[in-house]
Amino acid sequence: MSLFSGEGWLFLLRWFHFLAGITWIGILYYFNFVQTPFFAAADPPVRTGMIAGGLVGRALWWFRWGAMFTFITGWLILLHKMGQLGLGGFFDTSYGWAVFTGGIIGSIMWANVWFVIWPAQQVVIASATQVSKGGQAIPEAAARGQRAGFTSRTNTLFSIPMLFFMGAASHFTLFASTTPGAKTAMLVIGGLILLLVELNALFGTAGPTKKPLSTLTGTFWGGFILTAIFYLLYVILFPQM
Repeated sequence: MSLFSGEGWLFLLRWFHFLAGITWIGILYYFNFVQTPFFAAADPPVRTGMIAGGLVGRALWWFRWGAMFTFITGWLILLHKMGQLGLGGFFDTSYGWAVFTGGIIGSIMWANVWFVIWPAQQVVIASATQVSKGGQAIPEAAARGQRAGFTSRTNTLFSIPMLFFMGAASHFTLFASTTPGAKTAMLVIGGLILLLVELNALFGTAGPTKKPLSTLTGTFWGGFILTAIFYLLYVILFPQM
């Protein structure tokens, strides 16, 4: 295979998808596994200095652009496969459903980065910068920071089923055959589940849905449970023949 053939360009596209995805998810895990616990235990002047000093801003630059290039290259690969197989043919395959499931979850995560986490963190950084110069904190910064953290923790939860189904696409057969009714049921039930989790990220700050996301252990369990739910949906709706 030549790198300048059709298959070669597809390989390069997948390679860049992997590189961007590793950058994005790696920094997501850094924020949740390292930075957030450190900031929670650090004194306010230390936390403010690190935010205003540029560490968080630099990490967020790689974070959001890693997400963007992962999103773009991922959908180019997905559209290529749909073009090869046809829309109906794509959704007749186990590969198609697995990579579509992972791609939709990844797309929700991308939207969270660009339209929830990044705008909120801009306010947090601006507030910390003002405080470091002797000014007053921006009143809404604390609430925006909490929302960004809650959404970032939700993205960590989402990353577990997203990576599972991306890996399953080429290595794990979810089903042998499917029907139009099963496809519709999967879209409706799966979409509703993802919508509920996402609405909790956007609006939930208290109650029983907050507790699991308040710890990394709870977040991991939530991700594994969501993965198991989607896998069971495939088992129930698309039984092996």
